[in-house]
Amino acid sequence: MIDDRMAGEELGSQDSPLTDEKQDESVATEQIEGNGEAEEQEAEQEPSIEDQLKEAEAKAAEYLDGWQRARAEFANARKRLERGRVEAHSAATVDVVSKLLPIVDDLGRALQNAPPEIVEDPWFEGLDLVNRKLGSMLESMDVRAIEALGQPFDPNYHEALSLREAEDVESGIVIEELQTGYRIGDKVIRPSLVNVSA
Repeated sequence: MIDDRMAGEELGSQDSPLTDEKQDESVATEQIEGNGEAEEQEAEQEPSIEDQLKEAEAKAAEYLDGWQRARAEFANARKRLERGRVEAHSAATVDVVSKLLPIVDDLGRALQNAPPEIVEDPWFEGLDLVNRKLGSMLESMDVRAIEALGQPFDPNYHEALSLREAEDVESGIVIEELQTGYRIGDKVIRPSLVNVSA
């Protein structure tokens, strides 16, 4: 019996290293399986290259759209600023010219109604030179006289003071200009004061 017990102990002691090896293998297998599961979980958590590329392309499209919008807004702002500058310049020109026109009118009337005996005097020539310089200055500002005499009446450019009978002239034609009108481009600074055929 003692021999059987010893033999059993020897067998038990021999089984124990095998059992330990099996346990080690089982632990190693679990670790490998555990590592595989961890890698799968990491792969699930970490987006693929295709997903990253799609995300980067979406961000690039968003940034491009924002940049294009900002560029368009800047171009529109610049156009508005330029348009405002042109309009301000035009308004200032109209203001200055409208203040000069009465002086131009008075000087023109004075020269037209000058007595014949003073027309040869040097000071009269000086006044005529001043009048021509004023006319040149108005032309340089793109100010033009409105054609009226002999033209069909146009309420955009002419202001009728009266209707008059006129022989050999159709109805609605300007037969007399009482005050010259002026315009800058298509913008009327002052309409011509006229009499129109009835």
